[in-house]
Amino acid sequence: MTITPATPSAPPRRSTTLHLARGILTGAVIGSSLAALVVGTILERVPLLVGGLAVPVAYGLLLLAAGAPARRREAAVVPRTALAMIESLRATSGEGSDASVRFDLTVAPDDGPAYRVESTQYINLVDLPDYKPRGIVVVQYPPHQPWAVKLVKRPTPEWEDRAAGARIDSAPGPVLAGEPTGGSTFAGYLTLLALLLAAAGVVYLFRAELFGPDDTTARPPSAAGPADPDTPTTTIVSAASGTVALGPGQSMFDEGRLRHAVDSLTKGEKKRQALTVVVQDRLLTVVFTPTGSQAPGFDLDALPYPRIPALVREARTTLGVRSPRTWQLTAESLTGSLTLRVGVTGTDGAASLEANGDGEIVRRIPAR
Repeated sequence: MTITPATPSAPPRRSTTLHLARGILTGAVIGSSLAALVVGTILERVPLLVGGLAVPVAYGLLLLAAGAPARRREAAVVPRTALAMIESLRATSGEGSDASVRFDLTVAPDDGPAYRVESTQYINLVDLPDYKPRGIVVVQYPPHQPWAVKLVKRPTPEWEDRAAGARIDSAPGPVLAGEPTGGSTFAGYLTLLALLLAAAGVVYLFRAELFGPDDTTARPPSAAGPADPDTPTTTIVSAASGTVALGPGQSMFDEGRLRHAVDSLTKGEKKRQALTVVVQDRLLTVVFTPTGSQAPGFDLDALPYPRIPALVREARTTLGVRSPRTWQLTAESLTGSLTLRVGVTGTDGAASLEANGDGEIVRRIPAR
């Protein structure tokens, strides 16, 4: 019996819409879960970490439950049996007494055109000589998956007789090596797009805590260069106090800026004692000791100017306030010795630290 193949027909495809929807949902779950784990780790948010782990697990269980009916239907399908001719074979690897063999087959179904397919199977080394090019074998495959061909190692006597007397002509390519990928490229792009959008959405929701406002205290002291005396500022001086307000884009932590602002309040006068000094990013306020008063004051030259930016950074980053929004440094000597206090506030509460006149930290009060 000679079997001449006809032009191969296209294998059946699954529901494109269902696969696209599943791909988009899978990408969204992966992207949001990974982003939640990263953001949760950075912000130390336990709910985000739990959600990043729980969502993919729940999604996997949902897919298993949703696919159970289809798996039962596929398991109940009776596989088709057909004859096939070995075009070529090649051993790719071996494990013990079995060898992994890649077969190039021409499959000739009784009710359809012949087609070429590639199949990899483990064959016992003892049985390997039975498989030769141009040899006829019996194969089985699911009706809806003609590429999932498996050799039948012990066929029924009827199929053995058919295989012994059959001749099959080679079918033209292409050689099927798996499920046809028709719209897989487009589906892959949609999955990737959903992954990126979901990850970006999670980051966007927590953008304020991740990035926050421009942190000028994170800049090195020399980032903006020396203070420019001609830079526009607002200076108000009275007998009791003095205030210096900087314009946008400026900071008291630019190199020399704080010292220049303090000097501008006492310019042309004998150095005055201060009761308190309050420093914010763009605002300096000095309360002077009243003339003739015995109130404990301190010399403004005694401030540890080089240490002040580091103290503020220390308070903002090490006291448990993850998203600091405001900060303030206060210097006073009401207890007799110069003391600097840096307070920060944010979504997690408030915290502060104290330093002595040399800028050495002596006390920390973390956020609670």
